[in-house]
Amino acid sequence: MGKADQNKKLKMDNLLNTSFELFTSKGINKTSISDIVEKAGVAKGTFYLYFKDKYDIRNRLISHKSSQLFLEAYDAMHAAMVTGFENRIIFIMNYVLDALAANKGLLAFIYKDLSWAVFKKALINPAGPEVVDFRAVYNKMLNESGMTFDDPEVMLFLIIELVGSTGYSSIMYSDPVPLNDLKPHLEKSVRSIIAMYAH
Repeated sequence: MGKADQNKKLKMDNLLNTSFELFTSKGINKTSISDIVEKAGVAKGTFYLYFKDKYDIRNRLISHKSSQLFLEAYDAMHAAMVTGFENRIIFIMNYVLDALAANKGLLAFIYKDLSWAVFKKALINPAGPEVVDFRAVYNKMLNESGMTFDDPEVMLFLIIELVGSTGYSSIMYSDPVPLNDLKPHLEKSVRSIIAMYAH
């Protein structure tokens, strides 16, 4: 990587980190592009070299933060030598839920603005080298399972929606039960969803 590329990456990382800090402390609606560039110490024109608007940077942040979390979970799964498709999905689910329970600010940020459309965009077209190619990782896990699945994208959608919404309520409000009490129910439900689509 040349010096110019390194400078670009540093500026983009600085804008991403500053935006995340402001979005999680002030909220996206109360954060302006002027706030971001002032705190990041860059010109407004620099912001527009990388992002269309603050919603574009928010979506990139969601992809980036989700990717980091997913990659950590995936690496931990390999380190733990977890085998079997269902067990791998459950391991990743539990890892992500535990990480979000330990960082409620990140959970509030990701969950509030995360939609299947944003996730799917990251799944199909990862935004740069810092974002994990979810599709490649998921397809690898599917292929390594030795199983065949009907509509694997729909299966993933159902799992993400289930874990995301119930996990959020459980972590933030202990509703209907605290996270550790919810996990066995989630595991059973996720295994049922996988069984419905596997043949």
